[in-house]
Amino acid sequence: MSAGSPTAQNYNQGGSKLDKNSLAHTTWECKYHIVFAPKYRRKVIYKKIKADIAHILSELCKRKGIEIIEAECCPDHIHMFVRIPPKYSVSEVMGYLKGKSSLMIFERHANLKYKYGNRHFWCRGYYVDTVGKNAKKIEAYIRNQLKEDLEYDQMTLNEYYDPFTGEPVKKGK
Repeated sequence: MSAGSPTAQNYNQGGSKLDKNSLAHTTWECKYHIVFAPKYRRKVIYKKIKADIAHILSELCKRKGIEIIEAECCPDHIHMFVRIPPKYSVSEVMGYLKGKSSLMIFERHANLKYKYGNRHFWCRGYYVDTVGKNAKKIEAYIRNQLKEDLEYDQMTLNEYYDPFTGEPVKKGK
């Protein structure tokens, strides 16, 4: 095996096979569940914008070597279950993702500039949790998040006042 051959890169100096989360002297498994939202928690992530945001975040993650294990774009927030290389801090990755994606979103959807101004699409801050043994549960949670949000919205559509008369609605109706 020559040093430049593709197969030589998959082995360490001792000749044992490396997985994709290994370097010569390091093996890592850094998984995080991250949630962040648009400014003012506006429900703007739908249709064309949703597809563009998904594509933009995917592209930005690929550039940094971040693997997206599971992700979901809900109308007012984003869930991502990611594997981040240890050379990056979570705050560094989030600054990169939110900063670059804001610029790219406003470039593709100029009409949003009037709602947000100053090219700040995302709100300040984010939620992050390390993932260990509960990885499968978090994957399922993210996968089902949109469905659960829709079910919750359906449960809260009860009208307590008749929109035409303004009188309280009777349960027997």
